[in-house]
Order: sequence, then C-alpha cells, then structure tokens
Amino acid sequence: MKKILYSLLMFASVTIFAQKNPNVKFAICNDAVGTVNLFNAKKVMVQSTTPYKAAVLPANLKKYSYLAQNGLTEVKYKKDVGTLDWMTLSGLNTQYQLPENTPVIIEGYEFTDTSTKIYADIINKTEVKDYNGKKTLFITTFEKY
Repeated sequence: MKKILYSLLMFASVTIFAQKNPNVKFAICNDAVGTVNLFNAKKVMVQSTTPYKAAVLPANLKKYSYLAQNGLTEVKYKKDVGTLDWMTLSGLNTQYQLPENTPVIIEGYEFTDTSTKIYADIINKTEVKDYNGKKTLFITTFEKY
C-alpha cells in the first residue's frame, strides 16, 4: 500500500511541476525565445510584432510550435538598437552543474533542444528539481516588468 501511495505522490508532483502556465505568451526575436511581456516592456527597441495562432505559424517559427499553445509572437527589432542578452539552454544547464543536453522546463513547457537561445531577461526564478527521475532546471518568468 505504501508503494502505491508513494507512486501516486510522485506522479502528482511531476504533474504539478510540469503544468503549462496559461498566462505566459512566448515571443521569438532573432531566433531567441522571450515573452510578450518582455518585449512590451522594451517597446523602444521593437519595430514590429506579429502574433500567430498555433495552426498558422510561418515556416521560420514551426520549430517553436510546442510553445504556441497560447499563440506565438514574432518580434522584429528596430535597426541600430542593439539586442538583449541571450543564452543557450545548454549553457544555463552548465551553470547549474547539469548535463548540457538535459531538457529545461520554462513555465511548464519542456524545451528538449538545449541549443535553443532564450533572452536572459525573462528569467525570474530558477530551480533544480527532479523530473522524470532526472535533475532538471525549471525556470519561472516575470509576469510583469
């Protein structure tokens, strides 16, 4: 009986940890992942934003379809404004002494390709937790800037 309860508890905790946050809307700019909130806060840098529904993503955003549950926005910077700092998920894993190829969970979305770049400014909180029997990095983003 204890084994059954333990198994149920483990399953419930994994399910809770991996819940996708419906309030987060991702945005892609220069092949790096950010959030719509991040770019709304940096409007002086933004030339244009184009929101897409999951079913109608253009070819260049198809590889991010797993993030498009709430839609996905493509952002373009103005010319000559520079860029925000970004990092790869493999580099982030290394900072937390995790294998580079370990998937990263951002707001419940599993990023299996650790060569994916994210904007550092979206990171509010990072935690290493057990996920499917492996130590995994979980990232929470800012709801508002």
